[in-house]
Amino acid sequence: MATSMDSFISLSIAPAQVIRGFNVLEQMGDTTAPWSKAFTRLGSRPLVVGGDRTLDLVKPRLKPVFKAHHLASATASYGKDCSEEALRSLQQAGADHHADLIIGVGGGKALDAAKLLANQCSLPVVTIPTSAATCAAWTALSNVYSEHHAFLYDVSLARCPDLLVLDYDLIATAPERTLVAGIGDAIAKWYEASVSSGQSDQTLLIAAVQQARVLRDILFQRSASALKEPGGKDWQEVVDASVLMAGVIGGIGGAQCRTVAAHAVHNGLTHLRSSHDALHGEKVAYGILVQLRLEEMIQGNLLAETARQQLIKFYSAIGLPQTLTDLGLGGVTIADLHHAAEVACLPSSDLHRLPFAVAPSHLMAAMVSTTTPGLSAKSDLSTSYPELRSEVE
Repeated sequence: MATSMDSFISLSIAPAQVIRGFNVLEQMGDTTAPWSKAFTRLGSRPLVVGGDRTLDLVKPRLKPVFKAHHLASATASYGKDCSEEALRSLQQAGADHHADLIIGVGGGKALDAAKLLANQCSLPVVTIPTSAATCAAWTALSNVYSEHHAFLYDVSLARCPDLLVLDYDLIATAPERTLVAGIGDAIAKWYEASVSSGQSDQTLLIAAVQQARVLRDILFQRSASALKEPGGKDWQEVVDASVLMAGVIGGIGGAQCRTVAAHAVHNGLTHLRSSHDALHGEKVAYGILVQLRLEEMIQGNLLAETARQQLIKFYSAIGLPQTLTDLGLGGVTIADLHHAAEVACLPSSDLHRLPFAVAPSHLMAAMVSTTTPGLSAKSDLSTSYPELRSEVE
């Protein structure tokens, strides 16, 4: 039977190897440990990419590993964003060092920069997350930002990382806020995947959506106790859920299952300077409430209202933002809000994976009424935006 090239789908589902546990990096410096040679099989001249503070934190942990295995390493800072300018600088650093391996250490932007650099240079890449704020350590995807921290586009990579090292001791050095943000980013998988792919009859999409449901339930059940006992059993499970399981869902489901309106709202908000103090997962968590609000307003979806109220209670318990004010955007102007909404509604935006059309005015109305009860928000909208009240009903 003849087939069209359009019927072929390439999925990058998982890293080639995942090593996780306490004191993992320390064990890699012990040449008798089982995973001690994980780096050496990939290269002998690693370039370690991260932010300035992260490199200072991780270098003492990596130095004994490199020394034990006779690896000639160099470091390079990506700056503050995975940007085109930063990538050009990193390419030069890699060429100067004659690097044959890229090691990314840090949060989402550092790991995205390392993965994209490795992809551009056709080199293997190792990811070592220093927080559980995103699933970037897992995925075959990098987000590119402007020099002013605004999201520009994402790049699908040839493969997931060759090695992911999840060292719980290293993750535990990060502020609690980063894990809370990671919970927000991870739980979005259910609300986005169920809308974009919940009606699919394709086996892998069904699997991705169901895994997203399980992920949501794990986070609902364990997040509060995880935050009370860092390093404990529930904490480990929530870290695994945020870094690893969230990545699995994106890998199995592919692009059409990965992001919808919650991430589109994040992308739009990054174009507002006053949003830059909020973490990725915090903006995404707020974006879930916006997405559910859209489902209520435009579709009259009562289940979305129930889900939104459930999330508001959950957010209150663990400290995720529910409103623009919570994100530090309480004083944003109508012009700025309109700009963010226009970016989120661009033709290329993942927001259009919603099963209904959304105009910037609809999105703005949803953004200012995320905690409003019921389908009608006309009487409860912020008095700062009276021109949006008519869009809610």
